[in-house]
Amino acid sequence: MKKFSTNRSLDDNGLALILYGEQGSNLKHIESSLGVEIHVKGNELTITGDRTGVELADRACAELYGLLRRNYPLHPKDVDLAVRILKENPDARLADIFMDKLIVSSGKRMITPKNMAQKLYVDAIRKNDIIFGIGPAGTGKTYLAMAMAVSALLKDLVARIVLARPAVEAGERLGFLPGDLAEKVNPYLRPLYDALYDMIPFEKVSRLLERGIIEVAPLAFMRGRTLNDAFIILDEAQNTTSEQMKMFLTRMGYGSKVVVTGDVTQIDLPEKQTSGLMEAVDLFQDIKGIAFVRFSRKDVVRHSLVSRIIEAYEQKNRHGGPVQRRQAPSRNFTEQ
Repeated sequence: MKKFSTNRSLDDNGLALILYGEQGSNLKHIESSLGVEIHVKGNELTITGDRTGVELADRACAELYGLLRRNYPLHPKDVDLAVRILKENPDARLADIFMDKLIVSSGKRMITPKNMAQKLYVDAIRKNDIIFGIGPAGTGKTYLAMAMAVSALLKDLVARIVLARPAVEAGERLGFLPGDLAEKVNPYLRPLYDALYDMIPFEKVSRLLERGIIEVAPLAFMRGRTLNDAFIILDEAQNTTSEQMKMFLTRMGYGSKVVVTGDVTQIDLPEKQTSGLMEAVDLFQDIKGIAFVRFSRKDVVRHSLVSRIIEAYEQKNRHGGPVQRRQAPSRNFTEQ
């Protein structure tokens, strides 16, 4: 196979060293991911390999370097995400994704989309009043929705944030736990608190919770309410019943935005109950102002093994293993 080669010169030695990574770790990752060889001489790069690999590696280096020039704090995981984005979406521009700053978290870390699906999701949240984010664990559905909610609150676009989750085991097993209903369901709401504390200092979260500006509650607590000027998030929506989903969506008042997240491959409802999320997918896809964004295992932004684990389960189900009780619709959903 004929090898191709290209050269790239970087005009800032300090930024070049950051791009290379500690002991060249970033460049090594690009090499292994794209099957190329990258030779460094000072601030000069020579990339060799097949044409496709060379072109992608050159683009990755050029666009990551461009992010550094714009003061983006490049981390090793960003290099992995950048390569994955360019492999799956050759026309993507990293700056459009990585520089779309949502908020700066309490740890001074910038929260931005990390792939094209996340970028589409964030844009859909900006443009629509009801958004459904559907896909496997680790794709950032809830975390990004939370970031958008916090951003809207800090910009005074909404007066409060309401976070809800169904407590699927609100039957006999939950009944054995000590405390009142709120204390019983609190473990189910823990992931929402964790995301909040990652974005806002603990003391500020506590004050906002005490004043009711941020509310974290089980879905059952939504009944009979009208929520105006609120950013409302329903997490784990695959475990809502049809009646619960209808109840939740009709709580929406003036000036509010609703984001519903869930994974239709992990439904824990009793066998005969229909998932409210699955039903919503069929009912609302043609309604203007409602957007559906679908994530896949390729969009997982946790440890790379998470994506492989999801793939292994998918293969098991395709090749004679236990089949999920309800499967996701075969069509892809994008913003309506």
